[in-house]
Amino acid sequence: MTSTVEKKEQNMVQFTITIPKEEFKKSLMSAYRKNIKRFSVPGFRKGKVPYPIVVNYYGEGVLYEDAIGFAVDPAYKEALAEHEIEPFSSPELEILEIDGENGLVFTIDVAVKPEVVLGEYKGITAYRPPAEVTEEEMSQEIERERAKVARLITVTDRPVEKGDTVNIDYEGFKDGVAFDGGKGAGYDLKIGSDTFIPGFEEGLIGKESGQELDLELSFPEEYHEKSLAGQPVVFKVKINNITTKELPEIDDEFVKDISEFDTLEEYKADLHERLLKAANASADAEFEDNLLAALVETSEIDVPHVMIHDEIDRIVDEQRNRMRYQGIELEQYLEYAGTSLDQFRLQLHDTALNRIKSRLVIDKIVETQDFEATDEEVDAEIKSMAAMYGFEEDKFRESFAPESDYIRSTIRNNKAVTFLRENGIATDVKPASAEDDELAEDLADTGAETADAADQVADSDTGNNED
Repeated sequence: MTSTVEKKEQNMVQFTITIPKEEFKKSLMSAYRKNIKRFSVPGFRKGKVPYPIVVNYYGEGVLYEDAIGFAVDPAYKEALAEHEIEPFSSPELEILEIDGENGLVFTIDVAVKPEVVLGEYKGITAYRPPAEVTEEEMSQEIERERAKVARLITVTDRPVEKGDTVNIDYEGFKDGVAFDGGKGAGYDLKIGSDTFIPGFEEGLIGKESGQELDLELSFPEEYHEKSLAGQPVVFKVKINNITTKELPEIDDEFVKDISEFDTLEEYKADLHERLLKAANASADAEFEDNLLAALVETSEIDVPHVMIHDEIDRIVDEQRNRMRYQGIELEQYLEYAGTSLDQFRLQLHDTALNRIKSRLVIDKIVETQDFEATDEEVDAEIKSMAAMYGFEEDKFRESFAPESDYIRSTIRNNKAVTFLRENGIATDVKPASAEDDELAEDLADTGAETADAADQVADSDTGNNED
């Protein structure tokens, strides 16, 4: 195997690799052995056709795809080592010549790590949101704790109210005929959850336990099941029972039930401290993001398009995995959102570019400041991760032994980000572009809005959904 490398514009290099016929014939033979059971030639038992007969009967090209697979990867790795090049993108392959008598010639284009010319990275001024704890936040946290210890009681002395949970049997009819997905028995429905189509839950308010009723409703025009979209239907409903949550009084007894404290005053003081700590951590994280964004703006980095495409692939994969965890496919969510995968990828271009530039800038700070991760720091990080994920330390350490380089890199990068923060200047003046930045972050993370939409898409597979 011989190889040459040519530097191209925008931090791309091109390998030209030649595999002589003797070496390529080995790859052809490997492809032949891999596929031998597929070949069927008159006069020979299937799986026993000799190589020359296969080539003569089918043509050598029938082996090329697998032969390329056997030949290219080891040759490419050898060329990387020979020319001491670390790739920073997926390789793009082009076959120039291929023939059993002449060998294989191909090119591979790949990105190399872009050179980073850092802007001034000490003394950057960036927005840090105020770390505050409001009375509303305190109340919300206390209400969450109240809900955890609330008693569920059966209501017998009044009709259904918003916030109640009603256990119902129901069945939906269109033109007098029951439709698929419109039936349920013993279903617990919280009034106000907007789980069912508009009007369903409102129609139960004021009704009594044991009551049977007909709800005349219409499905939303944009309903996912086209045969029901915009159509009038009737739901026959029976209310089996009504339950509601009885919340405890907010007093010392409540505090003793949910915490290690004896008085409400002590609990509130501790809660305020915990919320303030979380608010400071969140403010620091946003400050760090803003510092990094400002540094990216003043740094010179020429990012190859292929790296951006690879990063978009990663973001799409992350999103797809997140969607699957929530029980739906990404394409299903995108359809619900009224967009396509191609449009989604286009929208991710700037997000992908910023992610790449941010990583490269952090790497450059690590290099410039000569940050290292000590064995003690790696050990402490492994212990922390084992405790966080609930693993025995020895088993976790054994599992993550191959990932020690990743852990070291993470520690170094964290040092770089901490360095930026400690040398940055915080301002509480929010920049005018902050709203645009928040929109971009929403697109990159999708976060709670995506989760809510995912829940709606998942619900829409049944008859008891919102639009």
